[in-house]
Amino acid sequence: MTNVYIGVAVAVVLIVAVFGFMRWQEQRALTAAYATPTPAPTASGVPTASPIPLVDGEVLGKAVIPTYDKGNIADTPSGGRGQNVDGIPCAGQEYVTLHVHPHLAIFDHGKQVQVPKFIGAAATASGGCLYWIHTHNPDGIIHVEAPQLAPPGGSGYTLGILFDIWGQPLSRNNVAGLKGPVTAFVNGVKYDGSLREIALLSHQEITLEVGTPVVPPPNYAFPPDD
Repeated sequence: MTNVYIGVAVAVVLIVAVFGFMRWQEQRALTAAYATPTPAPTASGVPTASPIPLVDGEVLGKAVIPTYDKGNIADTPSGGRGQNVDGIPCAGQEYVTLHVHPHLAIFDHGKQVQVPKFIGAAATASGGCLYWIHTHNPDGIIHVEAPQLAPPGGSGYTLGILFDIWGQPLSRNNVAGLKGPVTAFVNGVKYDGSLREIALLSHQEITLEVGTPVVPPPNYAFPPDD
């Protein structure tokens, strides 16, 4: 009987250890998602000038990228119109398990272009819904409000998912229909990897510049408590 008790005790310890490790991994991923990155010295406003303040609801850039239904729908017909996109559903509520705000700035030949409001907001027969990744205003702030730390079948939320929901192209020669060689910066550092794989993390500053001139990437100060 002693061996049975020892076996049961070992099994219990292993179960507790496994759950503890899983919890540690989840907390580690959550901490990483919420960590605010430090902009590189090459970003505009660093270190000689103050960061550019972001204001919720402000308009940044010129409205160049087409929208629909008098500007109230940003997603193209091939984007999120209520169906699942990359495994992400369009829900009737916002979630708080993961709630982070990165920022996207787009420039076309040196001029800032507006990131439209209501990306990821769909009108449906039953009313409306929001994807886990969406925008509220034309200020470039991306809202990641999800019930889980990673998308179904993925390791994290990325810029590629946002553009899939938006229904816009994203490549090294085409950003939302703006065509030309694309220079990318992440937190003020030139980024040469896949644009689709850029992570959407808390206060991550993503700048995509189409064509020339390539202007210094902006460094934004997010609104308080954002």
